[in-house]
Amino acid sequence: MTFIKTTEQDSNHDHLEKMSVLELLKNINKEDKTVPNAVEKVLPQIETLVLQIVEKLKQGGRLFYMGAGTSGRLGILDASECPPTFGVSHDLVIGLIAGGDHAIRKAVEFAEDSTTQGWKDLQEYNISQNDVVIGIAASGTTPYVISALEACNANNIITGCIACNKNSPLSQVSKYPIEVVVGPEFVTGSSRMKAGTAQKLVLNMITTSTMIQLGHVKGNKMVDMQLSNNKLVDRGVKMIMKEINVSETEALELLNKYKSVREAVNNFNNGENQKNR
Repeated sequence: MTFIKTTEQDSNHDHLEKMSVLELLKNINKEDKTVPNAVEKVLPQIETLVLQIVEKLKQGGRLFYMGAGTSGRLGILDASECPPTFGVSHDLVIGLIAGGDHAIRKAVEFAEDSTTQGWKDLQEYNISQNDVVIGIAASGTTPYVISALEACNANNIITGCIACNKNSPLSQVSKYPIEVVVGPEFVTGSSRMKAGTAQKLVLNMITTSTMIQLGHVKGNKMVDMQLSNNKLVDRGVKMIMKEINVSETEALELLNKYKSVREAVNNFNNGENQKNR
């Protein structure tokens, strides 16, 4: 197998320290513009993985993200945003990072090099064949992630990955690999940049399309969102006003009563239907 880390190759730009701030910004932006095109090329692979996730979650399974450093943090970010956005349980999408929660804020030395800890971390959640595990690693060489996916394969657990190099070791052990090849970074090897952006775009696609398929969006609205602040309460009120044509006061009363946009609309419609019978 020929494996070349394009994420580690020299930047397309040199003498960065001699550039003005505007030159730096323009050149970073120029590199960033290539990322969506790279993602577009792997849409079929993303679709295939999403279909597997949807099927497993419909059967009561869960989605796990695993990564180290930036990749791990991105997985945790995406997982943590699912409950407030779609009203799902915190146990439905779970992000794991090498080194544990402490590593979210501060790097834990050599945590990503463990070839046993990843599977141990999954076992803490009683991982099973109902679940899906996605490894995230820009380089595609992180032992923590690779070894965990190997163990998943041995236990008939569906595996996928998001890597930014072609034919990486991580892709080789993933049943449903996604390889977003973004090329060299603006700062050589700094994969928190283009690679991180690519990973975030793919993660957005995976969870958003999955949650829509599971029925947590109606029209284009987050009808199951958690009402955790005034902004979201106001958004919920406006959704209800538009959906069932009631006043702002009535919409707020319904929202306060049922604690959910979906439930407020459903109960109002059911009540109206009964009145009209």
